[in-house]
Formats: sequence, C-alpha cells, structure tokens
Amino acid sequence: MINEKKNIFLLYIIIPVILLLIFLRFGLYFLKSDGFSGLSIFLPILLICFITFTLCTASFFAAWVYQDCRRRGDDPVLWAIVIFVTTPFIGLLIYFLRRSEIKTICPACGQHISIKAKYCHECGTHIEKEDYSYMEKQGTHHLKFIIAGIVSMALMLVCLTGFIASAAAGNGINTNVASNDRVWNLGTISMNYNTYMNDVWKLDFRSASKGFVKEQNMTIVDADAQLLYADISCDKVPKGATLILWLGQSDISKSIDVTNLSEPLEYSLNEFENGKIHVRLQINGVENTVSEIYIK
Repeated sequence: MINEKKNIFLLYIIIPVILLLIFLRFGLYFLKSDGFSGLSIFLPILLICFITFTLCTASFFAAWVYQDCRRRGDDPVLWAIVIFVTTPFIGLLIYFLRRSEIKTICPACGQHISIKAKYCHECGTHIEKEDYSYMEKQGTHHLKFIIAGIVSMALMLVCLTGFIASAAAGNGINTNVASNDRVWNLGTISMNYNTYMNDVWKLDFRSASKGFVKEQNMTIVDADAQLLYADISCDKVPKGATLILWLGQSDISKSIDVTNLSEPLEYSLNEFENGKIHVRLQINGVENTVSEIYIK
C-alpha cells in the first residue's frame, strides 16, 4: 500500500515537471523570437491548443494504462510514463503487445495469479471459479479516461488541421519583406552556421527555398555617422538568381542587390533613425553563400 502511494506520488510529480519543461521551452522560444510578431494571433492560439490537447490526450491514456497495469500486477508508473513520453499511439501499441493477463490474488498466500488458474502456483491452493468469475464479466474499466482521451485527440487533430491549413494558405502570416514586423518563412534553408556575436552577423548557407528571408535585428547608435558594412560572396548564382539585402525601420524600407559584390558594401544609414533596424537577406536561388554584416 505504501509503495502504491509512493508510485502515485511520483507519477503526479513527473507529469507536471514534463509539462512545465515543455511550456518553458515554448516560452523561451517566444521571448527569443520577439514573441509572435508577424503572425496573426489566431495561429499561436491554434498551436497552443494543439499542444495542450496533445498533452491531455497523452495524460488521459496514461491514466487508463496506469489503472490497467494495477489490475494486471504490472508496474503502473513505468508504463504510464512510457505512454506519456512516446505519445499514446506508439505507447499504446507497445503496451497492448507486452501487457500481461489480468491477475487475481490467491486467498491463501496473497500471490498474484492468473484468473484462469485452477491452483495457485505458489502455494498450490485450489481456486474456486466463483472467486474470480466476476472479474471475467467486467467490461472496459475506467471508461471515462478513454472517452476523455478520444475527445482530446479529436480536438488536437482539429487544431492541427486548422494550423496547417492556415499556414499553407498564408493566412495570418507576414511574408512582406519590406514590413516592419518579423517575416515568417514557410520554406526551408540549409545552413552551415548563423551567428550574431559582438554586433556582427555571420550567415553561411548552402541553399534555400526561393524567396526565403533570413533576418537579424541590429541597432543604430549614430545614424549620421555610422555605415552598414556587408561582405557577401555567392559561390553559385544560377541564371536569374539574386540575393537582396533589405533594411527596414518603421515606414522606411531600402533594398540593395548584393548578388555580385566585387567589394564589401558600405551603405550610409543617414535615412534612418537611431534604434533598432531590421537587416534581411532575401534569397532567390543563390547557393553556397557566405556573408558578414555589421554596423560601425
């Protein structure tokens, strides 16, 4: 009884800790990426709901497996954690393939034995059928956990479908490279490295989806005296491919073609104000590109 209470206590500790770590990771990403600037609030809500219902689905099915393990004499905490961590789909498949049969307790020695056993394998006591027949007649136990898990799963799929459909259609996503908000990309980029240290942005990429925008926020301290320096080289430039450098601040937006720079670019910032400025590279087919951009 003490061990059972200890296992339940551990289960109640482990699951909240896992949930806390997931939401903490989500929160750190939110802060690092300047929140959801550039996204309609509808998309983050769908994403948060999807994550919430996913965790609820895993929790409800883990709770059902916990109860089922207790009836079968297995380790309920271990299997509940397996279900929660490996997602219900994989976890339940593994569980149903490995779970043991339902057991009862020998009235003489207290040993767990199969409900089909006629004799206890430990003490040899004859087991009367009426001692366990009621267990064979029971239907699905803890049905509330299964129903709650199915409902959560349905809501999870609805949120996921809505998020994918909205993202694929571009609804609520800022793709305007001249915008003063963050630009969100639906494509992909293959990078070697992307760093911003000591006010120097270094980007080295192999290839990217057409129109992919990589950006970095920088700070202008003295707009009249400072220049933006860009040392950029594109090793492979297919026909019609370009690399455009964009500078954006409030209503001001400037673009410079940096596809074939013969020498590092020096660009005056006297059109801008002191403060944050969006520095973006719009990639249109160029490959194997190395860039170093900074304000000085």
